[in-house]
Amino acid sequence: MKDETARPTASAHSGDPAAPDIRLRATDLVNEIEFLAARARSLGSARANEMLATLDLKVRSYSILALACSGKGPSQRELAEFLSLDPSQIVALVDGLETRRLLKRAPDPRDRRSKIISATPEGQRLYVRASAAVQQADDISLRALSAEDRKQLRTLLGRIAFDEDNEL
Repeated sequence: MKDETARPTASAHSGDPAAPDIRLRATDLVNEIEFLAARARSLGSARANEMLATLDLKVRSYSILALACSGKGPSQRELAEFLSLDPSQIVALVDGLETRRLLKRAPDPRDRRSKIISATPEGQRLYVRASAAVQQADDISLRALSAEDRKQLRTLLGRIAFDEDNEL
């Protein structure tokens, strides 16, 4: 007699994108660092975007807002370099946040052709809420890791992300 309560197994044909086909987990690809990093980033970004949606932000706009709230006075050019985004993407993101009165541009005293990006008081208030949402997304994404594992992961990723000899 067939058990009607048994859950179906995940397969490539199940239509459930949250349940990857077990067969594919047995491939060599899952041992490649670049694949694992890309998959982890994709899942984490999607989760953070979901958490930020109620604030009308996405990971990229949140990143701009976070740096604008840092007190470091980044220029648009510095944002593009630091976030590894095309300058035109930065302009569009800053435009959107500026339209919402979350950021403001000011002439850079070091270079009049450049603009310094800073947060408005409204932007700073939104950043506090957005930062909490991103932390919640991190906690969900990293739930399988201990506090020590998370610290080690942050250290290792930081070494990779800021290795000057690793720049394109």
